[in-house]
Amino acid sequence: MKNINVPVGISNFEKIRQDGYYYVDKTGLIKDMLKNKIPEVTLITRPRRFGKTLAMSMLASFFDIRRDSKKLFQGLNISKEQQLCNDWMNQYPTLFLSFKDVDGTIFENALGLLQFTIAELCKKHTYLIESDGVDQDDKETFRKLKSMGSNLPELQGSIIMLMNMMKAYYNKPVILLIDEYDVPIAKASSNGYYKEMLEVMKAMLSTALKDNEALKFAVVTGCLKIAKESVFTGTNNFVSDTISSERYNEYYGFTQKDVDQILQDAQIEEKASDIKEWYDGYRFGEFDVYCPWDVMNYLWDLTNNQNAKPVSYWKNTSDNAIIRSFIDYSGAAIKKKLEILISGGSIRQQIEENLTYDYLHSSEENLWSILYLTGYLTNASEQDTDGTIELKIPNKEIKEIFETTVKKWFEDNAKTIDRKELFDAVWTGNADILTKEIGTLLRMTISYHDYKEDFYHAFLAGIFAGAGYVVESNKEHGEGRSDIVIYDDYEGKVAIFEAKKSQNPEEMKLDCEKAIKQINEKMYANEFEDAYDEILCYGISFFKKRCLVKKNRK
Repeated sequence: MKNINVPVGISNFEKIRQDGYYYVDKTGLIKDMLKNKIPEVTLITRPRRFGKTLAMSMLASFFDIRRDSKKLFQGLNISKEQQLCNDWMNQYPTLFLSFKDVDGTIFENALGLLQFTIAELCKKHTYLIESDGVDQDDKETFRKLKSMGSNLPELQGSIIMLMNMMKAYYNKPVILLIDEYDVPIAKASSNGYYKEMLEVMKAMLSTALKDNEALKFAVVTGCLKIAKESVFTGTNNFVSDTISSERYNEYYGFTQKDVDQILQDAQIEEKASDIKEWYDGYRFGEFDVYCPWDVMNYLWDLTNNQNAKPVSYWKNTSDNAIIRSFIDYSGAAIKKKLEILISGGSIRQQIEENLTYDYLHSSEENLWSILYLTGYLTNASEQDTDGTIELKIPNKEIKEIFETTVKKWFEDNAKTIDRKELFDAVWTGNADILTKEIGTLLRMTISYHDYKEDFYHAFLAGIFAGAGYVVESNKEHGEGRSDIVIYDDYEGKVAIFEAKKSQNPEEMKLDCEKAIKQINEKMYANEFEDAYDEILCYGISFFKKRCLVKKNRK
């Protein structure tokens, strides 16, 4: 593998270009925006980890009048558009801010972080208070914002005030770039102060975007398209670009052409199928794209270990709680649909792109919409019919997240069910009751249409682990590896389960006998004979949602 400088976790365009990090050229976005007469306000929504912040940083570097960006863009696609570069590169005052850090468990904490965000923005523009052309009252308010001493109305009007000051200073209208606009509202919704934060953000954004003479144009990015009446009240100059739209989609995420070039540059073409299986599968408009966060993280791992296997990089992000909240809310109503999706199938659903955070969980339709818009599901068909979209899980990474979440949901759910009769049956050797009780739990959980044997192993282990028993799975005993071993050290008992997946119901009894024979021939129980008073051995066979338990007659 050729060692390339992978920019993991770096979303600053200037840093990537100056420090020689590998960059996938997305400057065509600038050309598309300017050639097609950019609207006064453009809202671009994409799932997290798809390069929104890097794209905004690139736009800021290109437009900002305070920078000299010619070297940064040298050799990139936009540099071929000489007239566009002459007319636009570093020609306009540019205000770039992100709301990604505006978070808090209570409103006061989040408001403090919003004040801090504006204060840091002011520090980048202290030159404004040195100008004779800037209004004196605005200068005074600016000083209060900079020192976090402003009142709420001054904070709500901070963006438009900064833009007015910049226009007065440069005698040119201002380009406004707002990244992660919906984070404060999403966090507020999760923590119970939605109305308070919505009021602040609505005033801050509406005043900056509606009838603002200081505005050249604005680009706003976020994860969800919040209903216009909720945030952008009265903003009629508003055009949205979502994952269902036909614009800009090749610039968010990596296209197949991008990935082919990355593999060639890194000399790891043999990893193409793994990367495709794990990180491809998203459909934005007419483009199939890979998640750039995952591709770059895997590339980084490969530079440190050429034998590194693909893993789920999304798994370690807090965003995955959305799947769990989805399952908790809908429960049995969506069980069959989740089973279809996890097994590789697709479902057809109505999708609502205009959402409000306070009503996200108000209907099943909204919940499927969230999973689609946040990247956990994608469009499976070329064309939508009758206003619905065919949805599927995009790749192996997201499938693993679904499976892990569903497994944890079952374990937590099983804890709330009275399983005393089941546990008593284990330790008294009553196979008939075990068949009945395990079958009941099996019908309640979410499983997959391929019903692989490892699903049943995880299902069995989850029943007992969730109740506090010590459980060993696939650990070596005797001359082989038993599937599940359950310990009751207090009573001095051990239960050994060997599980089989049957091909049809008629084979279930025979498979139980095969499982018991395996326990005996492999001597799984031998190592426990000296330490435990009683060893119970069970053969268990599964066929879809049915099970049969037989006890060793020894």
